[in-house]
Amino acid sequence: MAVVALCSASGAPGVSTTCLGLALVWPRPVLLVEADPRGTQALMTGWFQGARPYDAGLVELALSTLATMDALRDVARRIDGTDVRFVAGLRSHAQAPVLRGVWEPLAEALAELDATGTDVLVDAGALGYPGSPAPLLASADLTLLAVRSDLPALGGARAWAKEVGEDSLWRQAGVAVVGPGLPYTTREVSEALGLPVVTHVAWDPDGASVYHQGATSPRRFEASAYLRSLRAAASTITAAVGRLRLANGGDSSRPDLEAIA
Repeated sequence: MAVVALCSASGAPGVSTTCLGLALVWPRPVLLVEADPRGTQALMTGWFQGARPYDAGLVELALSTLATMDALRDVARRIDGTDVRFVAGLRSHAQAPVLRGVWEPLAEALAELDATGTDVLVDAGALGYPGSPAPLLASADLTLLAVRSDLPALGGARAWAKEVGEDSLWRQAGVAVVGPGLPYTTREVSEALGLPVVTHVAWDPDGASVYHQGATSPRRFEASAYLRSLRAAASTITAAVGRLRLANGGDSSRPDLEAIA
């Protein structure tokens, strides 16, 4: 089982859209945690189109008197017809200070889900904002910096990638490229950022709108390159975490991803 976190450094590479897309094609039961401190409400306003009322989420977890694992079970909700549960994020960036004391115990609780057969995807939003869930990024089995493959995106991500690599901020860092070849290849992205590209997702605004806006699936969506790329990405990520754990005797503390990719 795995805890995988996705975040971004600049622009809008599609972290929330990719997280939800991955969750809905994930090969195992999965918990999606909306940990973006900006209060974007991506699930409630996007996938659910505002039709599903908010009844619990991270704030309620933080304020709960229950043990963190019990509080987590209490606030998690299922996406009907799937094996996906989610914890709704903040409704406003002003709520971010409430979460300062919850990130560390939540990171421990998410790791404990390993024993239940549940994987975890964390949507950590953009780096550098007050209230950023640094402990979730640091403790995840694999933390992926999501970037587009154009020059402005790489320019904005480079400083963060350097800091992550030099200071070992995360247990294991990698890159997820959204739209490879537009214009730079995954190899060129990896060289520019100094981090291994673990996976990539096709560029398809119409397909992405299914997850980002709850839009009607485009014609032949099930056979689309976008959906195929999400399935391939889910498989690649789970395989990468498996190799990391195997290389480190079952513990993913800090093996070298490039050495075993």
